[in-house]
Amino acid sequence: MPDGSRLLVAGGLDAAGQSANGVFSLDPHTGRLKPAGTLAQPLHDAAGATLGKRVLVLGGGASASTSAVEDLTGGGNARIAGNLPNPRSDLVAATVGSQVYVIGGYDGRIPSPAVLKTSDGRGFSTAAQLPVPVRYPAVATSGETIYAFGGETASGGSTDAIQAIDTATGRATVVGHLPRPLAHASAIAIGGSIYVLGGKVSGSPSDHILAFDPSQNLASAAGRLPAPVTNAAAATLGGTGYLVGGIGPSGSPLNSVIAIKQKQVSPPPPAAVHAPATASGSSKAPFLGRLLIADRGNNRLLLVDSRKRILWRYPGPGEPAPKGGFYFPDDAFFIHHGGGIISNEEQNESIVELGYPSGRVIRSFGHPGIIGSSPGYFHEPDDAYLLRDGTVTVADAQNCRILFLAPSGRTSQIGTTGSCVHDPPRSLGSPNGDTPLANGNVLVSEVNGSYIDELTRGGSLVWSTHLPIAYPSDPQQLSRNRYLVADYARPGGVYEFNRAGRILWSYHPASGAGMLDHPSLAERFPGGLIAVTDDYRDRVVLIDPHTKRIVWQYGRAGHPGTGPDRLRIPDGFDLLGPSGIAPTHSYTG
Repeated sequence: MPDGSRLLVAGGLDAAGQSANGVFSLDPHTGRLKPAGTLAQPLHDAAGATLGKRVLVLGGGASASTSAVEDLTGGGNARIAGNLPNPRSDLVAATVGSQVYVIGGYDGRIPSPAVLKTSDGRGFSTAAQLPVPVRYPAVATSGETIYAFGGETASGGSTDAIQAIDTATGRATVVGHLPRPLAHASAIAIGGSIYVLGGKVSGSPSDHILAFDPSQNLASAAGRLPAPVTNAAAATLGGTGYLVGGIGPSGSPLNSVIAIKQKQVSPPPPAAVHAPATASGSSKAPFLGRLLIADRGNNRLLLVDSRKRILWRYPGPGEPAPKGGFYFPDDAFFIHHGGGIISNEEQNESIVELGYPSGRVIRSFGHPGIIGSSPGYFHEPDDAYLLRDGTVTVADAQNCRILFLAPSGRTSQIGTTGSCVHDPPRSLGSPNGDTPLANGNVLVSEVNGSYIDELTRGGSLVWSTHLPIAYPSDPQQLSRNRYLVADYARPGGVYEFNRAGRILWSYHPASGAGMLDHPSLAERFPGGLIAVTDDYRDRVVLIDPHTKRIVWQYGRAGHPGTGPDRLRIPDGFDLLGPSGIAPTHSYTG
């Protein structure tokens, strides 16, 4: 912790692997270290923070975690100033204004989601709840926001989540993702920038420095440490960051103190640097955030960025498929402000909700591989969304109905089961889309007859229109009377239309590199580009609506595969923006 012009170093594990009670004062300019007192008890995996002129050590432990808060103010031997609500180790702390915040940590059973705050080290209250509970995160502040980077989850694996705690509103959200899962790292804020230092990647110590840009919620490579290091203490003093001790690549404790000056590392680059040039020659990033792809033919979900780096996959290491397998994921959408994913497995007759990034199954619906129409069964479920009240809505396509699966277990529906003709709301012609709207209604696409309908959850018809296309798929609302839909055909297309069924804009090349083969979903991204799954050309593309040219794509047209930049019949996608919001359906759950 900073202590005037010096650093105060307290506790930790020594070379023998024992918890230490020593407190030392370090002059970072001369390298001189001198004893400054002792802790009330030997500790490691504790957190430290300054609060005005006070210096606090919170939690940690030796053979067991402690709830003690020790006061080191003025040097000498520490005194017990108070207690956390529960014992907690592997935690971090940060000071914002007149409050110290305690983030992450382990209570002896699981990582704690509760973010605590205190103004005196004695009384604590809950300030927020982490969407991804972690231990061993790295933490730094920017203004009134605290950022927690990575950490270990309850499964024991690392996460790539960047979580922001807004101390003004008491809200914590996942706002971005590291290039790869990371834990046991350190973080510092210098010169208005945040740097994440070292840590464990895939179980091995790292020497990487990442620069984080709070304005874009993006992390990028910024340099290297002199050597790999994990579990180091970190503090900023006089515009210089310091990394103290830690564990080296051999697994032994380090006695080094590393100084990090901003001129030695690269600042966070502007957003445009985070993506390659588009096909039209522009260097502007085609999208900000992370793109989730339902790679149907490969039975997996992929998360990629605009540079086409794979950030996460499911099923993956430590993230096994759910009971009944993970087969034919037709769509996938972010839920819980980026803390989860819902995916309908169309030909596995099931729906699954997953924790993100843990991959843990939260809940599931249907009976894998079994077709049915009685309660609890589906026949090709399509477009499963989570609504804000916890209800799941899904187009049960071959049963010709829209289902609403309430948290209570009660199910309601629009359409008559097995009656597959266009006569809304009494019957629906094989609905394959049920997009939730901001007003609480659903936008339904009927394959039989090529109709689009707006229906209330209670089953009332608001409007219906016929479109002059072959196979309408997954309509989206763009404005009050402007909608977007994909034509699932070869050659296929993308169309904007109004409630009267008039086509206002279209993209439908009949041949060549721009031709679409059975596109199933089209959405307009922030910035105006239109994202489309080009299912049978094995790619997801972004189209400039002004030039009607493809300006970015993931996957190579007509070359299916499982490697980098390869897909096989991708059928769905979703965008998670830097703010932790899915911008194309921000009003859902």
